[in-house]
Amino acid sequence: MENKILLILIVIAVINLAAAVVCAYDKQKATWGGRRVSENMLMVLALIGGATGMYITMLRIKHKTRHAKFMLGLPVIIIVQLALVALAVYRIM
Repeated sequence: MENKILLILIVIAVINLAAAVVCAYDKQKATWGGRRVSENMLMVLALIGGATGMYITMLRIKHKTRHAKFMLGLPVIIIVQLALVALAVYRIM
């Protein structure tokens, strides 16, 4: 039981770290030029579990903070993801 919960937390942490790195990479490309990460790809990363890492990163580096799609959408995704994780942990216990 505890192993399953630990595995869920590790997977979520890895996805959030990846989302934060991709967000920072996109900010760098926006600043210095180069091939950007599409907004759709950023949203996919958020939807598969990286919303929290991406949201915190976007706020810290001031990236896409004028886009309602991200500044409103990511908190909604975070709430849904928290509910899903709580449900998963509840079902495991």
